[in-house]
Amino acid sequence: MRNAHQASRRAGSALRRFVLRILGLVVLPTIALVVAVVFAPERKELAIHIWLLVLLGILSLALLRATRLAHPTPPSPFTESLRTRSATIDRPSALLRLEREVSMAGSASFDVHFRLRPALVELVEELLSSRRGIDFRREPERAHAVLGDDAWELVRPDRPEPKQRLSAGIDPVILDRVISSLESV
Repeated sequence: MRNAHQASRRAGSALRRFVLRILGLVVLPTIALVVAVVFAPERKELAIHIWLLVLLGILSLALLRATRLAHPTPPSPFTESLRTRSATIDRPSALLRLEREVSMAGSASFDVHFRLRPALVELVEELLSSRRGIDFRREPERAHAVLGDDAWELVRPDRPEPKQRLSAGIDPVILDRVISSLESV
């Protein structure tokens, strides 16, 4: 009962605002009519006719708007297809994690070796195995030949830990070449 009462009050409030807007639109032509009659009384009939046409136009638009508000029509399939959709696609958590690791790898060698490298090693093992039939651990020469020097240097099993963990991370140009290499596997 209370919700129905609130809905009724909202509808009444919306109707009052609508009527006040229409009255506000009628005021300007009425002021123009008064000014025209005062300064050109000989053209009083013409001014009234123009005023009536403007009022009828405003009232026609108001009636159209009121009808559309009272009886909304669903959009056509064509109109719906034109509407741009902002698809909110949830990105996989593994992708978000890898993006963080890549971002951190640009700042410190520790992050390159202990965060980014393990993820890349896992990826390289899967890519080489599924696409080339190469066992990354047992056939390091073949893996090196397929990956190239930049990617191999990053993922090779005997890669030493960085001596200074806070030294510069991976160069973006090298990272770009590593990614290109992985994409071409």
